[in-house]
Amino acid sequence: MGNLVKYVGIGLLVLGLAACDNNDSKTATTPAAESSSASQPVSLLDGKISFALPADMTDQSGKLGTQANNMHVYSDATGQKAVIVIVGENTPEDLAALAKRLEDQQRIRDPQLQVVTNKAVEIKGHTLQQLDSIISAKGQTAYSSVILGKVDDQLLTMQITLPADNQQQAQTAAENIINTITIK
Repeated sequence: MGNLVKYVGIGLLVLGLAACDNNDSKTATTPAAESSSASQPVSLLDGKISFALPADMTDQSGKLGTQANNMHVYSDATGQKAVIVIVGENTPEDLAALAKRLEDQQRIRDPQLQVVTNKAVEIKGHTLQQLDSIISAKGQTAYSSVILGKVDDQLLTMQITLPADNQQQAQTAAENIINTITIK
């Protein structure tokens, strides 16, 4: 469990750094253009889990220093949109308890944390836990959707972080990624 908290902490650090980037470059992309752009498939754990990411997100896993090969990071060019996938050791705790602990950890870092959803979801016969929240860091807000699951006797954590300027749009974009998850 300590590893999960450590890795999610790393993910939140990446989020915080991206939020503090102050990069003023804006792209003139409309929501229609985003939804019509091609998605790219990602496959992990020898094909046991797969999902699709928006075309503007690329693999950044090797660019974060000496991260272990069980952490995969995908982000857009600005670093404001990110998906972090961590494959860790299994735990006897149930997913709801893990999500509650994760929520408590996020609340320690962000007292204004807004929990949107903390619920069990079913994907291809696997029960996963989804924790959606609005996180604030240095005056920036981000929409965070964390999916927890047990796959092949390993704990899978997937965190999708998007700018929360438009919460509904961010929530829809996160759901679009979550809806592409397949587990074999």
